[in-house]
Amino acid sequence: MRRHAHARLAALLTSLVLMSAAVAAGGTVHARTLSDGTSERARQWPFTLPSLPSVVDGGGWRSGHLQGMAFDRRKGHLYFSFTNLLVKTDLLGRPIGSVTGFTGHLGDLDFNRADGRVYGSLEYKAAKAFYIALFDAERITRMNMDAQSTGVVSTVHLKEVVEDYTADMNGDGVFDGNTANTPDHRYGCSGIDGLAFGPDLDRRGHSRLTVAYGVYSHTGRTDNDHQVLLQYDVRSWRKYEKPLVESAPHTSGPDSPDGKYFAYTGNTTYGVQNLEYDGYSGNWLMSVYKGKKKTFPNYSLFVIDGGKRPQWGEVRGQEESEQGWLLSLRPRGLHDEKTGLYGYEATGQYGLISLDDSRSYVAEASTSGSGDDVRQNGRAVLHRWTGQKPNPFAPLQQS
Repeated sequence: MRRHAHARLAALLTSLVLMSAAVAAGGTVHARTLSDGTSERARQWPFTLPSLPSVVDGGGWRSGHLQGMAFDRRKGHLYFSFTNLLVKTDLLGRPIGSVTGFTGHLGDLDFNRADGRVYGSLEYKAAKAFYIALFDAERITRMNMDAQSTGVVSTVHLKEVVEDYTADMNGDGVFDGNTANTPDHRYGCSGIDGLAFGPDLDRRGHSRLTVAYGVYSHTGRTDNDHQVLLQYDVRSWRKYEKPLVESAPHTSGPDSPDGKYFAYTGNTTYGVQNLEYDGYSGNWLMSVYKGKKKTFPNYSLFVIDGGKRPQWGEVRGQEESEQGWLLSLRPRGLHDEKTGLYGYEATGQYGLISLDDSRSYVAEASTSGSGDDVRQNGRAVLHRWTGQKPNPFAPLQQS
């Protein structure tokens, strides 16, 4: 049985190398969209795709619930974020290593092919500190590696997020802290969650790290109805990187993002949980916990139209008139005529990985055990994008 398992893994890795080499040769994939909104590659389905397991089990852990996933295609490694724990597995779901010891909130993940590292959103709200955590993927080789003492994690501080999170919107001179029940926090910013690598939204030619705000659920204000996306060119980030020292949070990072964008969706519960760029369609996927405002359709998945440039215009609902770069939702899927919003009802809030070939790994999260042995479980399940309503993801059963 073990020999068969190794042979299967070798075949999977071979197909992954071939697939990733094709992608790497051209850099970031930009799919040309046809007049009816589909991509040229979508028209060619079915076509031969490299074999991948239909399910990769990330295991069950005494931790927070599953928050995000990342995939190193060349090595055949998956990474699972469990809020205070990062787990690295192979394609058979066998643990290779883990990073522990986070007291902050480790959220969405993505793998950067340019430097071979895993990037994750990391929050310390009480300390008013928001970071991108950079994991040295090659050095994660054993279980329970401490995030602060082993040197496998470095961090970059995001000043822009701190300024919006701590903004005194009612001018009373008091920071109200980590609470939704306040007029403070510009745009309703609760920190950061979703992140992904993808093309520059302004099309200036370079890949960017895109970071999405968490947004508090608050039904009594109108200035929190956008998803806020920041873009950063991380090629010069080495000069900012510092070790993670939770007892002494640092502020080393860029003074401002390379771009700030707004996508009007209606208020959601903690903003974009998982953000993903889909090279197959050229669009951006934003998976959210549903909002609670009855005036909005409160979809759980929104798609940013990657074929449309940002437009300079009014950021709606602000107490004082404000202009910014506005992103367009793709006009497909469910449609709410009252608000004009488009979206879908789909999972992905716990993890979403686009394979850039019509397939995605969509996370499933669950809880098992009881008493002192409650475990949070996570697994990556292979799906194909169909674009059908209400759920555009269809599970793929293949070995």
